Amino acid sequence: MTASTEATPQATIRTMIVAVPDDMPDAVFDRRMLDRHLGVDGNVVVRFWAKPHNPIRRRQLIAPRKGKPTACSGGPLRMLDIEGLRQSYRMAAAMRYQTWTAVTRGTRDAKPWVHFLQRHLTESDYPMTKAETDYRNQPRVLAIRAHNAVTYGRAQLCEQELEMFQAGPAGYANYQHLFAMAGDAMLTVDGQHLAPATDRMADRLIYLQKANRYLDTTDDRTRVVAVQLAD
Repeated sequence: MTASTEATPQATIRTMIVAVPDDMPDAVFDRRMLDRHLGVDGNVVVRFWAKPHNPIRRRQLIAPRKGKPTACSGGPLRMLDIEGLRQSYRMAAAMRYQTWTAVTRGTRDAKPWVHFLQRHLTESDYPMTKAETDYRNQPRVLAIRAHNAVTYGRAQLCEQELEMFQAGPAGYANYQHLFAMAGDAMLTVDGQHLAPATDRMADRLIYLQKANRYLDTTDDRTRVVAVQLAD
């Protein structure tokens, strides 16, 4: 899914956004059909919000849940509350950043895991065990892990977002704004795979800009669905 060379660590892809024509039958969103017809191995997962709609239009949503707003795995772009979801991710980012600030206060910026992994892949005398030790022994990483050890669920801080947090409150909020609709990778209607080259923030931003531009400019009848990829 990602362009890479032997010495380049591939990006971590957990959630893929799959775009399909509006006339695609619902059967294709079954796990076996996703893999057979679209080459995507995973299960649909609730990620989006739907705009207010009548019961008849509800049929166009993918795996809708009860409640307001209606949470779902996807549906036609014109029926999804795109701006509402982006704003929600931005607001959550602001709250999470406050936690990050408190947890890491007094520690220096840390190098993300991809830095050490890259070094391991390019330096024959730098083993994986050394890379893992060097990464984990950074005071800021230790602070995050200590917080996560006594915290559960959404209150935990994602180590993969270390570089994004270190970009500052505005940078982190903007990253989450873009991530809301685009996830980690995207399959477009014409079969194009969009994904970051690596887990570095710069590479992820390149992907997120392309994916959001695609969603904002494509036919609003296009259906999108969020898929949690198999391990």
